[in-house]
Amino acid sequence: MNIRRAALWLGLFVFAFPALAGFRAGIAVRNVTPDPLLPVSGGVGPSRAATRKEGELTVRALVFEQNTTRVAIVSADFLGFPAVLGDKVRAAIKEIPPQNILIGATHTHSAPDCYGFPDGQGGTSMDPKYLAAVCEKMAEAITEAASKLQPATLKIATGEAKGKIAYNYYAEQLYDPRCNVIQALDASGKPFVTLVNYAIHPEVIGNGAGICSPDLVGPLYERLAAKGGGTGIFMNSAQGGMITADNRLPEGREARTWAECQRIGSLLADEALRIVQDAPIQDSPAMSCAARVLTLPVESPLMRALFKQLPGAPAGGAESVQTQFNLVNLGDAQILTIPGEALPNIGYYLKRKMRGRHNLLFGLTNDAFGYILAKEDYDSFKRYAYVSRTSLGERTGEILVNEALRFVNETPAP
Repeated sequence: MNIRRAALWLGLFVFAFPALAGFRAGIAVRNVTPDPLLPVSGGVGPSRAATRKEGELTVRALVFEQNTTRVAIVSADFLGFPAVLGDKVRAAIKEIPPQNILIGATHTHSAPDCYGFPDGQGGTSMDPKYLAAVCEKMAEAITEAASKLQPATLKIATGEAKGKIAYNYYAEQLYDPRCNVIQALDASGKPFVTLVNYAIHPEVIGNGAGICSPDLVGPLYERLAAKGGGTGIFMNSAQGGMITADNRLPEGREARTWAECQRIGSLLADEALRIVQDAPIQDSPAMSCAARVLTLPVESPLMRALFKQLPGAPAGGAESVQTQFNLVNLGDAQILTIPGEALPNIGYYLKRKMRGRHNLLFGLTNDAFGYILAKEDYDSFKRYAYVSRTSLGERTGEILVNEALRFVNETPAP
């Protein structure tokens, strides 16, 4: 049993203290663009060779501290970041309990493969040396963010992000347009961190263009900094099946260019800053972080076959998988992690049942086990055939929802 899960099996970790010592925050960034470039992954299957880059891939670590409690929120510009890598990062950190380190992926489809998907020729394009360097840089970023903690206040807001940003490829209006924003302000009242939580596939470019890129998330960060929002960090939400960037052009075409990434990323940044602008300041917000082990059965033939091949997967395949499940209370917000791509109806339901004034879902966090859909939708109609094949199985959504609501109801509300 690895370090993280051994700690989790000891029981439920909840750290909640009165707001006595004040609140602090720190953030740090590392560039992880491979040099030379590596093939990029858009999902299960072979990667595609990259011949140039647009923007830089980064890992970003945001650390919050309240009294003796520290929580790290980490975002990485990859399709997903599996626990086998996340655990290596956690093991290298001394400043923060491993169960309080939340590691999510932006889900760009233009970055190197972190999983080792089979290439159809008996191999994989995954580069172990590169991934070891990524883990090292991620640990460095977390450590630096903890060393740079400074007194801070928070602004937290939720609002509809307007404009041509996202849509549901399968059912145009079936997506959540709400954007959650957490902004940290320094002692002078100036923002130095802006966290954007929004459901979208950053796949404007896609992995077929031969470009290594953070996709729209890179321009999002650039715009946040340019407009006075400080350092940005993006955490994806319930973007499964198939909430994607709205890069549609007339006559059924799509704009798959860096310019379109800049348009969408900049618009999302502008909307996030608009949404949070008039939010009330929260002085010394209370904070707690809870962690549990979530167990999910593996029923999909495709996923069982993948687990037999992926590096770090259970030997001989897996009947079930375990992952870290986090619930964070921060001021008047509540954050729940999801180990994959939950479909929007699951996202809507969880947010409606959570207990914060602002309810955030961090998708693709601590693991990324494919799509998560309701049993009623699983393999029920052609449109969801791919979504069903690339999920763990029919029961995943129901188990996730039930365990999430039990977690929420058994944890003190913000």
